[in-house]
Amino acid sequence: MDDPFRRPTFGSAVFYEDPFVALDWLEAAFGFERSLVVTDTDGNLAHSEMSFGDGYVMIGPIWTDGVASPRQTGGRNTQTVHVQLKDGIEAHHDRAVKAGAVITRPLERQFYGDLTYCARDPEGHVWSFGQTVALVGRTEAETASGLKIEGWFETGPE
Repeated sequence: MDDPFRRPTFGSAVFYEDPFVALDWLEAAFGFERSLVVTDTDGNLAHSEMSFGDGYVMIGPIWTDGVASPRQTGGRNTQTVHVQLKDGIEAHHDRAVKAGAVITRPLERQFYGDLTYCARDPEGHVWSFGQTVALVGRTEAETASGLKIEGWFETGPE
């Protein structure tokens, strides 16, 4: 059966005390777009999906004791959603700051060739953003980081 929403194999769900406010904020700060919004007969959000590039994230309410917003856990996160940008990370960072995102890790080049930053949204979820700016081979990445890396291509670009 074909998926009419063309969702990738993996997706994440992020839960908010006020999911409608979250939808607006995620649009303004990160450029995510609403692709599906389902409400119940009382107008409460039952389920939603936001798209960005070829990915998506589900945004939902606190609907059971098994889910929480970091606002309810003293700010602790059990996951960070990573978004890989094709280009424009500096402008993306500036947009997030303008919308009130708290930058938890500054925009900086990583040993593996990506320019990255992390931002906290108003309910405390941490989002990570990256853009590949250089192809770095395994040996170069290991030398730069001091780590042993498996599953990485052997050399940088020829």
